[in-house]
Amino acid sequence: MAEGKEMELLHLTDHENSVVIRVLGRRGPDGLDAEVVVTSSFCNGRLGLHLSSKDLDDWVKALDDLALGRSICWMTDLRNPEINIEFNTQFSVPLITVEDVQGSGTAMAVPVDLPDGWINEQRERLEHVRQL
Repeated sequence: MAEGKEMELLHLTDHENSVVIRVLGRRGPDGLDAEVVVTSSFCNGRLGLHLSSKDLDDWVKALDDLALGRSICWMTDLRNPEINIEFNTQFSVPLITVEDVQGSGTAMAVPVDLPDGWINEQRERLEHVRQL
């Protein structure tokens, strides 16, 4: 990755809320330093991540499930915060929750009105990250 250049693995945003995973750089041959950033009109949060190739493989499976309209829970191994994307909630749009299960125990959930084609956009982002 070029010096000072960040890449986003995940970019889910609307006019009010967002959940973004920024890749900050490499960590050894099989890892990436990253951060998840959650923003809303109410509060903001940021947590560091260490993504492995297995995490990226699991993200492929999660995107496949999301494409079928299934809710997902990604990164459940307690190394990183869990990312949940739920359909069929009280909101008319997906509810995205980031939970720091192992650390602070804090969770932040935001509904995000996602545009058509958002899953394909996430797949493209994943392919760019894999090329690092």
